[in-house]
Amino acid sequence: MWHWMSSAVSLIGVLLFAITGFTLNHAADIEASPVVTQKSAQMPTALLTRLKASVPEAEKAPLPVDVATWVEDSFPVKASGEAEWSADEVYLAAPRPGGDAWVAIDLTTGAASSEVTSRGWISYLNDLHKGRNSGGEWSLFIDIFSFACLVFAITGLFLLQLHSAKRKSTWPLVGFGLAIPAAIAIIYIH
Repeated sequence: MWHWMSSAVSLIGVLLFAITGFTLNHAADIEASPVVTQKSAQMPTALLTRLKASVPEAEKAPLPVDVATWVEDSFPVKASGEAEWSADEVYLAAPRPGGDAWVAIDLTTGAASSEVTSRGWISYLNDLHKGRNSGGEWSLFIDIFSFACLVFAITGLFLLQLHSAKRKSTWPLVGFGLAIPAAIAIIYIH
């Protein structure tokens, strides 16, 4: 029961993990055409005054809530991360799976500009595979998925033990599953 339940829970994830493992292994062979979108906006004077008044002591700090809301309304980014503050500019990096984004706000004029780069679906799925720039919820999902895969593999091992008496090639095949990657690693990876 544990074997088929863990299989059902992890099936789609295992398929995607296998596919993105292949695409990551052949990343240099898969051409990508990044799409870069630039946008600019003028911050309202009241918000600019609020932003100037809230310049932190530290070089990195989050944007004030009302400024973050304006940034998210004006640009296609999440403004909840820490921004880099300097004497004349606030720079907010907004990395994301499959791309990158940033917003810069001039503290003198209130001129704001952004750039959003999308590298396509393959890059998006590859970044999810690695858990890159995908947030805490995705990290939790990967942990749960990994646990389901472990349950699937361990219960599969018990099923192999149960049926191995009738299938003589069971343990030699399991041995090859260990020996082949071990031999490749020992011989070819330096």
